Amino acid sequence: MTGSAALFTDRYELTMVDAALRDGTAHRESLFEAFARRLPDGRRYGVVAGTGRLLELIDRFRFEDPELDWLREHEVVRPETLDWLADYRFSGDIHGYREGEVYFPGSPLLSIEASFAEAVVLETLVLSTLNFDSSVASAAARMASVALGRPIAEMGSRRTNERSAVAAARAAYIGGFDATSNLEAGRTWGIPTMGTAAHAFTLLHDSEEDAFRAQVAAFGPKTTLLVDTYDIREGVELAVRVAGPELGAVRIDSGDLPTVVAAVREQLDDLGAVHTKITVTSDLDEFTIAGLSGAPVDSYGVGTSVVTGSGAPAAGMVYKLVARRDDAGEWVAVAKASTAKASVGGRKNAARRLDSTRTAREELVFVGDGPGGAAEFEPGSRLRALMVPLMRDGVADAAHLGTAGTAAARAHRAEAMQELPIEAFRLGRGEAAIPTSYR
Repeated sequence: MTGSAALFTDRYELTMVDAALRDGTAHRESLFEAFARRLPDGRRYGVVAGTGRLLELIDRFRFEDPELDWLREHEVVRPETLDWLADYRFSGDIHGYREGEVYFPGSPLLSIEASFAEAVVLETLVLSTLNFDSSVASAAARMASVALGRPIAEMGSRRTNERSAVAAARAAYIGGFDATSNLEAGRTWGIPTMGTAAHAFTLLHDSEEDAFRAQVAAFGPKTTLLVDTYDIREGVELAVRVAGPELGAVRIDSGDLPTVVAAVREQLDDLGAVHTKITVTSDLDEFTIAGLSGAPVDSYGVGTSVVTGSGAPAAGMVYKLVARRDDAGEWVAVAKASTAKASVGGRKNAARRLDSTRTAREELVFVGDGPGGAAEFEPGSRLRALMVPLMRDGVADAAHLGTAGTAAARAHRAEAMQELPIEAFRLGRGEAAIPTSYR
């Protein structure tokens, strides 16, 4: 990724800095925290995603001449503040849950420690990244969990904007999807890509047979043929006749899927194509995938539902100032007390309590010394520390970046979900799978 990310923010972030520079409070050392007060309705856990992208965006959060010229032209802040912005480089520390970690209400997902001015301007960037990516990853994890090990691909690029499409593909991959149709996501983040042909390719040709022959000639008999442009039964018969019994797969994009899939499987077997797989791609979500668990489906492709968070397009995260140093240099806890929007002040650390079977039973948030004060997490205590260093003195930990960071986040998500109690995987409405306690 290239280009400045400095104007991916809201105006009031800069006007707060403007006022704080004027009254001398801009340089107070502060601690901001990103967390979710609650999970979306019906969800029992969330999956953190977007961290690797966010760290790269923070590195690009620089006010270059084009950004400064625009701010000056529109008189957003005073000239003195423009001078401060021109020199802006985040130099603080960031701790947080690893990307791919599961989280619950109140989990301190990200702690940003810096001067007030340095940290407050990142609010919009932090929330726009984590809210979208975590929403997609959480939906993807639910879908992958009910796919029961069958491959599942993200195909939602045309259901969101071009930038979100790449972010969504990455988040879905972290959440447990196996591939994406988006080539930019493959190039940027190292995600396997897939795809062969849409209905337009069939309609282009004089007949369905001509289309199938052209595709097989181009990609070989192991290709996937889309068989529902016209009549599915005739399409399946034609596909096997053209490609032979070694046909790789057929794709079904319409109809009453449980009934259609069962009929197609029987037909393929009768035609001798016993190894030909069936993939379905018709407006799927976690509920329709769960409904197909007993059907002879071999893989799934999901579009709209996953890139929109399957009904929860934002994860509901907020970014709040929870501590600042006073004039004596001591940390002072601060908290919002608004009705239904209260926050818990103070510097925090977090751990997950596991039982003897390594099943998660409680999210523990320790209010006091903050990240790095891990005296609570003694070996053998069955507490797994959750917060790790993500950025020190403005420099990101390279382990969280790029294709390697994306792969590591995907692997960590798989490990973290193995700790969840069985009730976490129910799709019906319910509370968070484990409670969050403050100590």
